[in-house]
Amino acid sequence: MSLRQYEYALAVAEAGSVTAAAELLRVAQPSMSQQIRGLERELGVQLFARTPTGLVPTVVGRAFLREAEVAVSASRRARATARAGADELVGELVVAVQMGFGTRQLPGALGALRRRFPRLEVTVFEEPSSAELERLCRRGVLNLALMAACERSPADAHHVGDEEFVVVLGAGHPGLASDRVGLRELAGEPWVRFDRDSALDAVLQNVLRNNELAPATAARVSQTATAVRWAAHGLGVTLVPASAVPQDYEHLVRPVSPVVPQPVIAVLRQGAGPAEKALLGLLRQESWQLS
Repeated sequence: MSLRQYEYALAVAEAGSVTAAAELLRVAQPSMSQQIRGLERELGVQLFARTPTGLVPTVVGRAFLREAEVAVSASRRARATARAGADELVGELVVAVQMGFGTRQLPGALGALRRRFPRLEVTVFEEPSSAELERLCRRGVLNLALMAACERSPADAHHVGDEEFVVVLGAGHPGLASDRVGLRELAGEPWVRFDRDSALDAVLQNVLRNNELAPATAARVSQTATAVRWAAHGLGVTLVPASAVPQDYEHLVRPVSPVVPQPVIAVLRQGAGPAEKALLGLLRQESWQLS
């Protein structure tokens, strides 16, 4: 088995077909097919099943791909470390951000990082679940995770700032007449909420409980942008990090009283290198100011 075969298998799982994966990696399709077949023969298992919608990993294939992802990530980090010069960083940096947090700060920090190290390739993805982020951190798949602090936060987490939560109201809502909305003024309002296992909904649950509010749930969504749009159209009010509000909807946003802050932390992989440390420093320089 080789790391190239691992990379091919991961690409097939992502793309759903050998042809699309070959295009993604810019290799010949017959060569990729041969490598996948050789990998399956060597392992003695079937990694992918053919379905009407494309190739999907089998149960054993999913287990194998989790380990392959760890191996490929470790290999990339090792190459980057070996090639890094005193004034230049190269290789890949894999960053995960908990959905809704650092929406405004992370792009600024990453932009500064890329300007400083133009040969550094950065891959970013969003993940709503705290548990999944923690699992990925433990597996060594990520270089850095940006997430909301919680009771289970790692002891070596780095505090980078605090997100302020704001309420989004529908056009014409009476609360828009005020500069700040008291949370208890929202009693009886329907709420646009988030997936039950998300950090965003955990914040909202705490706010509602602390202010003795019994919410009617109008809808549950996965994306902050969706929650903002639906609240703006009057489906219900929602509570989101201020940095996650798209510019077109800022006129429908109000700070709340009492203020709802949420600490945001960065978790670095064990043995973090200069790229992760540079990004951590840049995140701390971003504006996290509460009103």
